[in-house]
Amino acid sequence: MTTTKHDELTFDSHGTTCAAWHWTGLGSALETEAGRPVVVMAHGFGGTVDSGLEPFAVALAAAGMDVLAFDYRGFGMSEGSPRQRVRVAEQVEDYRAAMRAAGRLPGVDASRLVLWGVSLSGGHVLQAAVGRDDVAAIISLTPLVDGLAAARLAAQHHKPSALLRSTVAGARSKLQAAGGRGPVVIPVVARPGEAGALTLEGCYEDYLSIAGPTWVNEVDADVSFELGSRAAVKAAKELDHHVLVQIADFDRSAPPQAAAKAAFKARAEVRHYPCDHFDVYEGKEWFGPASAHQVSFLTRVLAP
Repeated sequence: MTTTKHDELTFDSHGTTCAAWHWTGLGSALETEAGRPVVVMAHGFGGTVDSGLEPFAVALAAAGMDVLAFDYRGFGMSEGSPRQRVRVAEQVEDYRAAMRAAGRLPGVDASRLVLWGVSLSGGHVLQAAVGRDDVAAIISLTPLVDGLAAARLAAQHHKPSALLRSTVAGARSKLQAAGGRGPVVIPVVARPGEAGALTLEGCYEDYLSIAGPTWVNEVDADVSFELGSRAAVKAAKELDHHVLVQIADFDRSAPPQAAAKAAFKARAEVRHYPCDHFDVYEGKEWFGPASAHQVSFLTRVLAP
């Protein structure tokens, strides 16, 4: 598979400069007089554009779609302060700003946007698409759509002491922020028994296997409170779009039952993979099928 090398660009999101990579779609299979469709892509929890997204983008570009993959404010190559702080509402705002930027790319059809999200951003894309008639399709890969369901899943796989430690760190961070001091930060991913947001067996090795040079293994500890109120599943019933939801059936990080519920509400096409959360990335067994299903779905629903 060959494709053009990505270009680097920036766009504004509510006064903050966000960084992005752009791949130009190859061929004319999906092109109309208005231009090529364009995929807007962003990473999940704590991720950056250089951390495992490129193989998915390359496959989509080779099929004839432009791809714009970006970093949220405060992460990776994007500007913004405080750094490494997850705010769902802000990240959805950044996603919508990226959609506007994608529509201005040369040779693309701004009325055929595709929203692509994985893990945490797999929920963002459902929210960002609500009420938009310029969104032609949505891909939600191993999505985290329900904070309460995620908390219940975490309780099944973590010791109570580990969850308590994360909660205390999050509360300290909130108190320090209220007092005008810097946040308490914890690793995004750590080994079992260590302090961190993701500490399940194998998560540390899996995340580092896709981590790019701009990725930082830190996150504001108050993320445990931020994600607890996550309710992207509610947006699913408001969608009237072509949707593909890809579920890892043995996902220990993003509840597969909640993803299935969101897919039902969105009347989505669903693909299941007998694997865990990180097993859909390049280098793992289920990357090939997951990527191929995305290409097949989009070439079918975007065909001129």
